[in-house]
Amino acid sequence: MIVGVIVLLISLMMGIPIAFSLGISSAAILYTKNFPLLVIAQRMFTGLDVFPFMAVPFFILAGSLMEKSGITKNLVKFSDLFVGHIKGGLSHINVVSNMFLAGISGSAVADASAIGSMMIPAMKEKGFDLDFSAAITAASSVVGPIIPPSIPMVIFALLSGQSVAALFMAGMLPGILVGLALLVLSYFISVKRNYPKRDEKIGRKEFIMTCIHAIVPLMMPLIILGGILSGVFTATEASAVAVVYALIIGFLVYRTLKIKDLHDAFITTAKTTGVVFLVIACANIFNWLMSVEQVPQLMASYFKENISTPVMFLLMLNLLLLFLGTFMEGTAAMIITVPIFLPIAVSYGIHPVMFGVIVVLNLMIGLITPPVGLCLYVAGGIAKISLERISIAVIPFLIAEIATLMLVTYWPFLTLWLPKVLGYIR
Repeated sequence: MIVGVIVLLISLMMGIPIAFSLGISSAAILYTKNFPLLVIAQRMFTGLDVFPFMAVPFFILAGSLMEKSGITKNLVKFSDLFVGHIKGGLSHINVVSNMFLAGISGSAVADASAIGSMMIPAMKEKGFDLDFSAAITAASSVVGPIIPPSIPMVIFALLSGQSVAALFMAGMLPGILVGLALLVLSYFISVKRNYPKRDEKIGRKEFIMTCIHAIVPLMMPLIILGGILSGVFTATEASAVAVVYALIIGFLVYRTLKIKDLHDAFITTAKTTGVVFLVIACANIFNWLMSVEQVPQLMASYFKENISTPVMFLLMLNLLLLFLGTFMEGTAAMIITVPIFLPIAVSYGIHPVMFGVIVVLNLMIGLITPPVGLCLYVAGGIAKISLERISIAVIPFLIAEIATLMLVTYWPFLTLWLPKVLGYIR
């Protein structure tokens, strides 16, 4: 395993994609152990031969179809009704729109692209600093995979054997808290820099029409969550229902979706799914080798001998995951760390569902930390500013999200209350 870890680190430093780095390091371990290389193909296949993984491409496709249907514009207008009149109104609209969109796409990068392409130019036109506009877009997109439905939560459920519904509900309050923290910080920055707000009043007719147009896309997360929570369909089936609903909205309700848009949506879904599944397949080889070498058991013994309290364990876990998130893609980091640290967390009396939310929140914060902060690249690319400039501007928001992470980590009520009330956990 030492050989494998060294090869993995060298591969990452050379800039080799994470999936191939995991595959190369696994092959190195197999070679040193004299295992047949046929194990690579076997483990890659078994890593993906799991029916619930079908939820991933369907959720990605549903989000892509909803984006191409033009729902982002309607959600932005809907958000404006509630926060546009506050100082720095457009920045608040940015955050709230991401919170609404989180219930549809489940992907931070997709949200950063959809909201950023609309809000960053609008904020620039109204006199907002470009680096602030890009930073608030990137920071608020992190909410996407925390508020359900969430692709990372689905992956964690498969890795841990926990209920998808319980994880979805557990992420609700933490996701809202992250959004509220960003809204408060954005308000103080807007007051300090004298950013504008919406002065004109919205008429009753416009208010009603905006609400009607927004209700249609906002019904999608209600249908998904309602179906899962009521037991009408599973999370995998819910993802397929989401695609059907997106097609109905695009073709029959808004009538903005064209046949040619399906081609782009399918290509985007195939590319994104290919990346995620290749990481999962290669990580499964690495995880299997760790199990063979009893790495989780050795790590558990080490932690038990050197860390006596759950408080210290959670602190060390957060530091490790935040560090991993700075240079490793979230799915890969989750697949590698969850099999090792979940049994250790349970031994400290930490609920697996709470552990899952902590892991996802940590790794999503990694999306706005350089050098591999994908949301920083997306928002910075739209704003046409350097990575250094947006990285500096995002620091206050990063601090706010880490503070929220600490609150979620040490106050179990925030993650476990909803699942307990709904009867998904005891």
